[in-house]
Amino acid sequence: MARDFVTAAIHGGYDRAAHGEAANPPIYASAAFDMVSAAHGDALGAGEAEGFSYSRVANPTVDVFERRLAELEGGVSAVAVASGMAAVSYALLCAAEGGGRIISPTNLYGASVDAMETFFPQFGVHADFVRDINDLDEVASKIGPDTRAIYTESVANPSTEITDIEPLAELAHRNGIPLIVDNTVPTPYLFRPIEFGADIVVHSTTKGITGHGNAIGGVVIDGGNFDWANGRFPQFTTPELVVSDERKGIARSFASRFGREAFIRRVRIKYLRTFGAVPSPFNTYLSMVGLETLAVRERQEVESAMHIAEHLTHAPHVLKVNYSGLGNTGQYDLVAKYFPKGIGTILSFLVDGDENNVRRILDGTEVFSYVPNIGDARSLIVDPARITHREVPLEYRHAAGVSDNLIRLSIGLENVDDLIADLDQAIANAY
Repeated sequence: MARDFVTAAIHGGYDRAAHGEAANPPIYASAAFDMVSAAHGDALGAGEAEGFSYSRVANPTVDVFERRLAELEGGVSAVAVASGMAAVSYALLCAAEGGGRIISPTNLYGASVDAMETFFPQFGVHADFVRDINDLDEVASKIGPDTRAIYTESVANPSTEITDIEPLAELAHRNGIPLIVDNTVPTPYLFRPIEFGADIVVHSTTKGITGHGNAIGGVVIDGGNFDWANGRFPQFTTPELVVSDERKGIARSFASRFGREAFIRRVRIKYLRTFGAVPSPFNTYLSMVGLETLAVRERQEVESAMHIAEHLTHAPHVLKVNYSGLGNTGQYDLVAKYFPKGIGTILSFLVDGDENNVRRILDGTEVFSYVPNIGDARSLIVDPARITHREVPLEYRHAAGVSDNLIRLSIGLENVDDLIADLDQAIANAY
């Protein structure tokens, strides 16, 4: 039966009867599993049987987490990995494997920009950056025969600019390419990109999904709707020994073997198994514990973020506040369409003065922690130009509004009046 989000976040993907009737999913701290019989082992190796053999490919604890997140995002399947950047890298390289181009905005998380600008080209995968991902004419002008995907963030970090997913997905599909969306900032509680046409969703589960800053992880989720056998993606239609039956003379490709799950199966069988960014079952367990309270946390944190954003718009020395939830950014219609429950828990603000004032603000907070993370139950403060976007070229930083005087906040669960008072005193003392 269809379940509400908060129910699925606690019970999704878990069959107690298959795990000794344990009320909570157990931590399976085992590198490998008994394959029971030679016939079953052969079927597991060929991908023709459900079960577990080696934790580099699949683990029962991780499997519950994957099934739960797939249900929460409305996907057909998911692969959990060891970090958010592993999820981004696996998804983009899998789509553009063999050489191709990815269209993306410049206002991405810094490590994503760095990977696409300087590292992925070493593997024959290149980026075509656009200034505005919602300018469909600009995006369309970049689409060519070697374009393999459009990649964007549902809510940009730290500008909180919103991507208009639905028309972007329509443009991508008219041209036979998928839309890949990083949905880390809002989490699936606030937004589900697959419902608006996205094909692949990635998360850094380190952030809001885990919610307590105690476990690194990532996930790739497949909507199961894109046709990877449309001629643009030979990696999915070329016969692969790992999914074929050589002894019986049966040759299969990922598309012929797995159909609508071709992408996510390739991520697991080729990328996770080969590159090995395997999530720890211990970290995965912590992430599942955090996931159970995601809805409650997000509701409180979004409410506090709105209060703080509103307060900062009138605070001394604050020149600008970036929080699309305020409805003053020209994206009011997108907020109403996609984010009726809020856009997320991060915001940023620009202050006057120089870098010495910024440093005094950062060093002067007592409740906020100077930590390069978001989505924590604790409120965090950071200077993106020096930390999260340090590796982003100056031109791209400025286009995304990331100057040396920009400060980013991630709002946690502390009393909002205490958070406002902390910011007020830190700003006042910095000048």
